[in-house]
Amino acid sequence: MNRRHFLALSAHAAWAQAVSLPMWGSFITRNMKEEQQFDAIIVGGSYSGLAAGMALGRAMRRVLIVDSGLPANRHTPISHNFITQDGIPPHTIAAKARAQVERYPTVEFLSERAIDARPTGSGYYLHMDSGAVYSAKKLVFATGIRDVLPAIPGFPECWGISVLHCPYCHGYEVRDEVTGVIGNGEKGFELVRLISNWTKVLTLYTHGRSTLTKEHLSALSAHQIAIVEGEVAELSHEHGQLHGIRFKDGSAHSLHALYAMPAFEQHCPIPQELGCAMTEDGYIQVDGLQRTSVPGIYACGDSTARLRTVANAVSAGTTAGMMLNKELVVEEF
Repeated sequence: MNRRHFLALSAHAAWAQAVSLPMWGSFITRNMKEEQQFDAIIVGGSYSGLAAGMALGRAMRRVLIVDSGLPANRHTPISHNFITQDGIPPHTIAAKARAQVERYPTVEFLSERAIDARPTGSGYYLHMDSGAVYSAKKLVFATGIRDVLPAIPGFPECWGISVLHCPYCHGYEVRDEVTGVIGNGEKGFELVRLISNWTKVLTLYTHGRSTLTKEHLSALSAHQIAIVEGEVAELSHEHGQLHGIRFKDGSAHSLHALYAMPAFEQHCPIPQELGCAMTEDGYIQVDGLQRTSVPGIYACGDSTARLRTVANAVSAGTTAGMMLNKELVVEEF
């Protein structure tokens, strides 16, 4: 698309959308160039999106991968528990993956943010924040989630470095160290019970009045896991490496690692706007083939599952790409 056509398309699309959706769709249909039409558009170009892109590229499908460049684990220095890539920085894995996907001529990349999608008779339009519009027979959302971190000074700086979400990803590196868990109630109990497999020097910080049951308290006591109910004032650290936890009453504990399961939200609202069903926990609902509840839309990666590992994201992305291609084959044959 040359600059003149791009500007005309952007202005006309914005005007038509404001006037009426049918007019907007009609204009795009009449003016969509052949090079803007794809078999599949993948929204999200991190591990899961790249894996889906490779599967589809190798299946001879014309693919566009749209990525805004903000992976959820961008603050994490080292990735673990991914066979052949254990101990490698996440950005190194992502860069190598992208370079390999770029070798397939049917896969294209776009460094933009998707802001809207609309169904058509034969697929979907995807609208970018630049005003550009692309069409595809199928969509794949590999957009991940955004962590909603608690308003505790020092928490954001330590997140992914010494304040951790996953013992399978990072637990071995802080095994047997002085460790804490921020949590309360059933979720806090389940997390501290899990972490007890990696260290016995363990404290549960409820960050306020405990909501643990008598059964929880009895089990924690039996395993010598201390409980502290003080409200956390801040995390002391140096360049993200945790030194201790301070409380509003002035007390403090030394810590080497802290686990937490903060709230999260979907990084991209488009799947919900298109009608994709969500789970009770806030993930995009998919079946075993990575299909959402909306025909022609697939989802994979952290936006669909609690298991936030690179290996799981790659597996789900590969599955989505393969199953999407099979769906196209069945439709075309």
